[in-house]
Amino acid sequence: MTTGSATRRLLLGLATTLAALPLLATAQASYPDKPVRFLVPYPPGGGTDVIARIVQHKFATTLGQQVVIENRGGAGGSVGTEVVAKAPADGYTVLFTLSSHTINPAIFTRLNFDTVKDFEPVGLVASLPQILVTHPQFEANTVAEMTALAKAKPGSLSFASVGNGSPGHLAGEMQALRTGVKLTHIPYRGGGPAVTDVMGGQVPTLWVSIPAAAQFVKTGKLKALAVSTTKRSAAFPDVPTMVEAGIPDFEVDSWYAMFVPAKTPRAIIDKLNKTLNTVLADPEIREKLLAQGAEAVGGTPEKLGQAVAAEIPRWQKLAKDANIKAD
Repeated sequence: MTTGSATRRLLLGLATTLAALPLLATAQASYPDKPVRFLVPYPPGGGTDVIARIVQHKFATTLGQQVVIENRGGAGGSVGTEVVAKAPADGYTVLFTLSSHTINPAIFTRLNFDTVKDFEPVGLVASLPQILVTHPQFEANTVAEMTALAKAKPGSLSFASVGNGSPGHLAGEMQALRTGVKLTHIPYRGGGPAVTDVMGGQVPTLWVSIPAAAQFVKTGKLKALAVSTTKRSAAFPDVPTMVEAGIPDFEVDSWYAMFVPAKTPRAIIDKLNKTLNTVLADPEIREKLLAQGAEAVGGTPEKLGQAVAAEIPRWQKLAKDANIKAD
């Protein structure tokens, strides 16, 4: 290739790029001009789905466009997450997910996406504990009694979670590690199916986010033994923390957050983030979240990015210590 030919190719490429800039600017300025999809990587009825639906309507009215929720469960949230990773970077597909987003890299041998490189953070939505619940007739009424039961019948106790890599999965594994007992993990495709099976007696215990279990604990269909954070939940102030229950160094604080595909224009990310913070400032929304045991968070995309960067190595250490593998 001659120098002149190379120069012409370079100039042609530059001209093409410059010609596309006005179209890109126009697309960003008119965003959104069609419905926005919240992709929830868990089935309906689980905690992530509940939180997404609390903010959905207010988010739509604030953004000025319809917001549609699509549930795509499977593999601890990684099936739906992969869909978003491969979606166009135009702001119309938003991943509305759980903190399993930072857990999956530690326990899955292979993911079809990069948790950091394939996504741009939009913002934190809410944080809340996981809650340990059982069937009302389960013989243990406290964590100590559950530990004693597990030691008396080694290998006989199991716990459900919303799937491999979920915060509930890690809470159960941490419980087993800290108490020195064996607990068999039963992964589900989401909180709704898991809660249904525990109420039906198919699985004795369940670690799950509070929104998925709240109404059933309040009506006596589930029994709560403990929460996973270092402070009690405002929704269930009578339920002790695992530390209060006698398990030292125990904390699994789960969060809900929004991400978009990598290379989404910053102007679109900022618009989504501004909308989210406006929604979370609404007292009615904050009250609805609190009723589910969740506290509104908000903040910048950078705040969420920092949380992701900090949590990945933390969960990698736990996965190694407890020999947690999902596949």
